[in-house]
Amino acid sequence: MRTLYSMMLAATLTACGSGQQAFHFDEMTYSSSETVFRLFAPVDARCLVVLGEDSLPMQLGEDSIWTVTARGDHKGKSYQFMVNGQSSPGVFAKAVTVNSEKGVVVDLRDTDPVGWESDQRPACQSPADLVIYEMHHRDFSIARPDAKYPGKFLALTEPWAIDHLTSLGINAVHILPSYDYGSIDETRLEDNKYNWGYDPVNYNVPEGGYSTDPYQPEVRIREFKQMVQALHKAGIRVILDVVYNHTYDIDHSNFQRTYPDYYYRKGSNGSGCGNETASEQPMMRRFMMESVKYWINEYHIDGFRFDLMGCHDIETMNEIRKAVDEIDPSIFIYGEGWSAGACGLPAEQLGLKANIPQMPRIAAFSDEIRDALRGPFSDDHIPGWLGLSMMSKIASEKTEELSVLKESLKFGIVGAIRHPQVDVSKVNYSKEPWALEPTQMISYVSCHDDMCLVDRLKASVQNTKVSKLSSLNTQLVSLDLLAQTAVFTSQGVPFMLSGEELLRDKKGVHNSYESPDSVNQLPWHHLSEYPQVFEYYKNLIALRRHHPAFRLGSADLVRQHLEFLPVQSSADAAVRDTPASLVAFRLKDNAGGDAWRNIIVVLNAASQQQTLVIPQGRYTIVCSDGQIDENGLSTLEASSVDVPACSALILHD
Repeated sequence: MRTLYSMMLAATLTACGSGQQAFHFDEMTYSSSETVFRLFAPVDARCLVVLGEDSLPMQLGEDSIWTVTARGDHKGKSYQFMVNGQSSPGVFAKAVTVNSEKGVVVDLRDTDPVGWESDQRPACQSPADLVIYEMHHRDFSIARPDAKYPGKFLALTEPWAIDHLTSLGINAVHILPSYDYGSIDETRLEDNKYNWGYDPVNYNVPEGGYSTDPYQPEVRIREFKQMVQALHKAGIRVILDVVYNHTYDIDHSNFQRTYPDYYYRKGSNGSGCGNETASEQPMMRRFMMESVKYWINEYHIDGFRFDLMGCHDIETMNEIRKAVDEIDPSIFIYGEGWSAGACGLPAEQLGLKANIPQMPRIAAFSDEIRDALRGPFSDDHIPGWLGLSMMSKIASEKTEELSVLKESLKFGIVGAIRHPQVDVSKVNYSKEPWALEPTQMISYVSCHDDMCLVDRLKASVQNTKVSKLSSLNTQLVSLDLLAQTAVFTSQGVPFMLSGEELLRDKKGVHNSYESPDSVNQLPWHHLSEYPQVFEYYKNLIALRRHHPAFRLGSADLVRQHLEFLPVQSSADAAVRDTPASLVAFRLKDNAGGDAWRNIIVVLNAASQQQTLVIPQGRYTIVCSDGQIDENGLSTLEASSVDVPACSALILHD
C-alpha cells in the first residue's frame, strides 16, 4: 500500500512540476475572513488543529492532504496540528511562538518593512562575478564595540557593518543557518549559548535568537527582512545556508510527528547526525522545492548553499534548479559535494561532486584547491603546498608530494574543468574533471567548519617562527595573503570566511560549533593592528572585480586564454615544470575583453626569492611582496622577473 501510494504522489508531483498546482505545502493560509490549514499525514490518522482554545477536526482530501477552514479573523492566535496525539506546528510553519512550540497565524504583509515592495535583488550577470563572504551572525557582530544589535539580524543593517562589507568589496554574504534551530533556548538568551545552527526544527521561520524579541512572532520575520533590505541597498546579495539533509532529531521532529517514517531513510546516516532525510520521496522533494521558493519570494533570498548536498538525490537538486530558474535564473545554488557517511541511495544517484556534470548550473566546493593550499581536512598538522614549499629542507625531500599538490592547485585555478595543461591523474582527490564550467566550482581555503586559515597555518607549518609564537608575524601574514591570492585569481567562484581579512583565529579550535564568543568572535582590533592585511584583501577583491580575465565564466574561454607558464629556476635553465613551489599562469589576449592584454600571475610559496622566465616585454607590476596597486607599483622591461619569497606577483603588459 505504501509503495502504491508513493507512486500516486510521484504522479501528482510530476503534474505540479509541469505548472499544475495540484497541492501546496501551504499549511496555514491567512485572510481576515478565514484561515485554512492543510497537512500531509497518513490516510488512517486522526488529525485536528488546536487553534487557540478550539479543537478543529480535519478532513481527509485527495493526495493525503488533510484540511480544515476556520472562519473569522484569527490573526495572532497560536495553533498546533495533532496527528494521533502528536503535536507540532507542522512541517511548513511560517511563524512560531518562542522555542517553536506552536505555530502562529500571521498576516505576512504586517511583517514587511517600509519599502519592502520595492526591494530589488542586486544585479549579477554570472556567478563568476560573485565574491562570497561566509558569516555567522554572532561571530560577525558580537565583539564590535559600536554594534547596537550585537549578534542579531539587525546588526547587518548598521552603518559600521555595511561600511565594512562594501569597503572590503564583497557582493554576496553567505549567512550560516538562520532558520529556527533546536540548540538555543530562546527564553534564556542571556546564557549566550553558541551554535552554528545545523540542527533544523522549523525550516521556514527565522531563528528567534537572532531577533530582538523571540516572544513576538512577527519581530524575527520583520528583522530578517530588514537585514536583507539593507544588504540589497548596499549591492550585496544574501545567500542562505540550508540544511535539508537531516533534522535536529527524528522522534521530536515535525516531519516525524506529522507523517512517521515517511521523510527519512531509516537505517542510514549519511548526515553523520543520527538521521538522514529522503529527498527522493515525492513530498520531501516537494517540501525542499517549496521551501526554497518561499525564501526567495517572501524573504528575497538570492542564493542557497546546500549542506551535505551529497545526501540529496540528483533529480531533486535539478528540480530545485528548474523551479528557481522560473523565478530568477541569477539565483546561485551550490553545496557540499559530499556526505558525512554512507547514504541510503547509491552514489550514482546522489549530488556528489563527481556527479556535478549531471547538475548543470549547480556548483560545489573544491576541496582539491583547499587542501592543496593548506593541507588535508583530516589532519590539521599536515601542511599543504604553502607549508611544504616554505620549509626548504623538507621540500627538497618531498618533490613528488609537492608535485601532486601543485597539480591540484592548478586544477583549482582553472575551475575544476578539463584543461590541456592539468594532469588530472596527479590531482589529490579527483582523477576526472568534475565541472562543466568554472562557475560550478567554489574556490576557497577555509570556511566555518574547519580551522580558519591563520590557525591552520600555525598548526601545519613546522617552523618555530610561525608555530611557536602566540602573536602573528610577517611570515604567517605572507602565507595567508598568498593563499587568498590563489583563491581570488582562480576561475572558480571565490569564497572566504568572515574575519579572514582581519587575520582571524579561533584559538586553534577545529570544530567551533559550540565554542564561546571568546573563540568565535571577530578580532575587530586587528583592523588597526594589521591594516595592511585588510588593504590587501580589499585590493585583491577589487582587482578581480575590475578585470574580467579572472572571471571568464566559460570553460572554452579558460582553455583559450589561460595558460600555465613553464617554471624555470633561472634564465639559463632548460624549460621544465619545476620547481614545484612555484606556479605561474598567463591570461592572454585580452581575456574576457580585459583592458590588459596579457596578465601574468605567479605564486611563490618558497622561503626564498625565485626567478621566472617570462615573454620579453614591458610590464606593469600591480601586485608584489604583499602590496597591490592596480595603477602600478613599478614597471620593467625584461624577459625574466624575480618573485619575492612567500608571495604573489601579478603583472601585465
